[in-house]
Amino acid sequence: MTQKPKISIVIPTKNEEETIAKIIKAVKKYGDEILVVDGHSSDRTREIAAKNNVKVILDNGLGKGDGLRLAIKEVKGDIIVFIDADESHDSLDIPRLLKPILEGKADLVIGSRMRGGSDELHGKFSELVRLWGSGIITLLINLRFKRNFTDYQNGFRAIRTETARRLNLKEKHTTIEQEMSIECLKRGYRIVEVPTHEYARRYGESKISILRHGPRYVYVLFKKIIF
Repeated sequence: MTQKPKISIVIPTKNEEETIAKIIKAVKKYGDEILVVDGHSSDRTREIAAKNNVKVILDNGLGKGDGLRLAIKEVKGDIIVFIDADESHDSLDIPRLLKPILEGKADLVIGSRMRGGSDELHGKFSELVRLWGSGIITLLINLRFKRNFTDYQNGFRAIRTETARRLNLKEKHTTIEQEMSIECLKRGYRIVEVPTHEYARRYGESKISILRHGPRYVYVLFKKIIF
């Protein structure tokens, strides 16, 4: 009998004391292991996570991508699910992310906000700019690799651990999700998109800055699709 794959759920955090306990509770039934990778929170995020009996590691303070790369090395499971700690992702969608991998049909599964809807990408000028920029980048990636995906940048995703470790990811910031997607395309790994809804943050402000991170997304795009 084939052994059932073990699932590791990775939650990147930075100052998420208001929501981290809720997220841990919501995802526990889906994972064999839960790993909180913290970006040097100045609040009680790590303390609360530890009290909820999950493993907590501290990243190098370089950004979300650095934290995810550490988590990829650290996990014990066969499949990794990445979910944000701000309650913008619905834990009920985790089985939908896992299904194509468990059925042997995918190596990476991305939750698509374009297919499932987003409360974060509408309503404000900065959100409009973010949506427009993401659309242009997505179009260029699709043209380069002759695909028709809609959301290469969503952090809500699942990937085979073996696949993730082979990608040799370098990005230190939120651009790591885009880098992961492009590297999977370049190496011929199977990608599937499933609709997932993105909710507005329940607490705090988004850590993504258009002015600070936008140029990096463009840089990663051209660096990865040209070289």
